[in-house]
Amino acid sequence: MPEPTEEQLADLIATLRPAPAAWVEAAIELGPGRAAIDGLVALAASDAEARAAMLANLEDALRGAGVEPSVTLLESLRSRLGGSPE
Repeated sequence: MPEPTEEQLADLIATLRPAPAAWVEAAIELGPGRAAIDGLVALAASDAEARAAMLANLEDALRGAGVEPSVTLLESLRSRLGGSPE
């Protein structure tokens, strides 16, 4: 079977239903959210007090990193930090 052309792929994609709004919102926050979480995790790895403060208030930690907290980002940060202070 031959590879589809870009035009054929575009036609196929155009037939798909739009993505659910929640997926679109998650995709929009993914880049900045992931970068913020990476920075917070790096800080937490080098500073036990900072890690404890983050775990005590994940929402403020994310806001301090420049992103608005969402359930997805909060769960991701909690998971990456290990869930509870040492």
